Amino acid sequence: MTALATSDASSPCDAGSDQDVAAAPRADCIADSAGGLTFDVTDPGGEGAAYLLLRRRDAASADEDVRLPLSPAADGRLRAALPSSVELAEGRWNAYAEVGGTPRRLAPGVNDLRSLVDRAPSGARGYIAVRIPYATKQGNLSVRSWLRAPHAEIGELDIAGTSVTAHGRVYGTVLTGAAFAEASRRAEPERVERYEVTADGVEFSFGLRCDVLAESGPGPWDLWLRPAGESGPRIRLARLLDDVADKKQIFTYPSVRLDTAAHGPLDAGPYYTNDNDLSVRIREASAVEG
Repeated sequence: MTALATSDASSPCDAGSDQDVAAAPRADCIADSAGGLTFDVTDPGGEGAAYLLLRRRDAASADEDVRLPLSPAADGRLRAALPSSVELAEGRWNAYAEVGGTPRRLAPGVNDLRSLVDRAPSGARGYIAVRIPYATKQGNLSVRSWLRAPHAEIGELDIAGTSVTAHGRVYGTVLTGAAFAEASRRAEPERVERYEVTADGVEFSFGLRCDVLAESGPGPWDLWLRPAGESGPRIRLARLLDDVADKKQIFTYPSVRLDTAAHGPLDAGPYYTNDNDLSVRIREASAVEG
């Protein structure tokens, strides 16, 4: 994917400030392969201590705010560093320049995300931290964060008719002989389909049939990995390790038309959710996604 741009694709879920972004201070962002970010901010004006403020949307309180000191850098800019060792809870974080206690929403500059392309962390920490800066619909800078421990990263999807074969890699855990994958119907979490997993070290693959899932009628199925079988963790399958903050509209896959006796014509196929988790969509053939 494009890794160097003046702005990233806006999320369909974003809500942002309605401030005049033309007058807002701007931040260029550089990502590193460990999961850290560096922000270079144009002079926000004002007097007093300067910070890069990250505020998670829908946070329970301001106690969750993350403040990073802004220090003088080249070309009259101010720089703040968010190392991978600083925990950033999973979610969407609005970015501000705070000077003298007054926050101003930041506008996006150039995002250099080349280090995130084909990123493959060692997994030695037992978790993965992903932070991707992007532009909201309103033209503001936000950061999408994921923190998963352990994690199952989806790679290629092979689609042939009603069959889908998923390939992936685990981080922070090991695959055992008892490993299996499963699909759970979102409207009925107790309804589960299990799939045999083929493992090769930390790599895995499994296959599923969309026509079997469609027998239950319209509604999404969420995909999980059980690397140690019943006795171990249940890990949501997702694609996080690249430079794309919102994959739902970018990574799209063909659907297959199914004629079911109980539910009529249905369309079925894999898709990524708003959180970049992998699911299977089953919907009426005439349905139009909102």
